[in-house]
Amino acid sequence: MSTIGIVDYGMGNLRSVQKALERLGSSAFISGDAGALSLADKLILPGVGAFRDAIDRLRESRLDIVLRAHVDADRPLLGICLGMQLLFTRGHEDGLWPGLDILPGEVVRFPHVRGLKVPHMGWNHLHFPRTCPLFAGVEPESAVYFVHSYYVEPADAEIVAAEVSYPTPVTAAIRRGNVYATQFHPEKSQSIGLRILKNFADIA
Repeated sequence: MSTIGIVDYGMGNLRSVQKALERLGSSAFISGDAGALSLADKLILPGVGAFRDAIDRLRESRLDIVLRAHVDADRPLLGICLGMQLLFTRGHEDGLWPGLDILPGEVVRFPHVRGLKVPHMGWNHLHFPRTCPLFAGVEPESAVYFVHSYYVEPADAEIVAAEVSYPTPVTAAIRRGNVYATQFHPEKSQSIGLRILKNFADIA
């Protein structure tokens, strides 16, 4: 069984992700230690909070180096919510901040549109523009749980693995090689979320 490391940089639903994986029979450890995480077969980067604070903490703890080395070694990585946004080039929250730049693109705020509630919070239905191992066995229009005020605009539309309408298409998940990420919270998305986490745990 592969080892799954959950990256602890002080900003994320770490235990809830770990508990969800344990329900599936997958072993996962939580750590902020670069050495321990560098030995994991797979990494999960959760995140809740502000982009700038998160990227600062990753760099201060040198976990940004661990994440890049993990991706360079073609080992599976799953970003969740803010963890997805951090993978991109820049975040526009309260300024302009450099991200991990593992994936080219921007993280921008929902526009001020009459009737559009920000943050986007609650359940929304997935659309799949292309197949992705993360969503094996997940039906189109399956509902998952979101809470976010910013969303990603990838430079390459081909990495978009799932979208939701709010009210125009918004990137809900990405996949490039062994890099996966979801804007929604699979650990809060009941049976559909558990299926998605199981699919990640089963990736060879």
